[in-house]
Amino acid sequence: MTSPLIAGLTVAAAALAGRYSIQAWKAFKARPPTARMRKFYEGGFQPKMTRREAALILGVRESTKPDQIKEAHRRVMVANHPDAGGSHYLASKINEAKDLLLGKNKGNDSAF
Repeated sequence: MTSPLIAGLTVAAAALAGRYSIQAWKAFKARPPTARMRKFYEGGFQPKMTRREAALILGVRESTKPDQIKEAHRRVMVANHPDAGGSHYLASKINEAKDLLLGKNKGNDSAF
């Protein structure tokens, strides 16, 4: 006698869980798209770029390996390239940050 009651409660619980899951999925799909990557450096730039600022611009640590610096540079540059609607100023700062972290800085500042 209790097994039909247990079976009925189990079916009802499964139905409610399914209904809740469908509603949660619809709410998840309806939310506005957001950036799915880390937040990059937002600040103004210092007159002379430091290693700390360069690392912040690329989203890496100051002690990051060269191949990871190059990958971070590529990722940030793709998002800010002038040909894709980005700024020439930002592109020059991103390149300066990469050169500084890789030790290729010849002592010249940004063109801007």
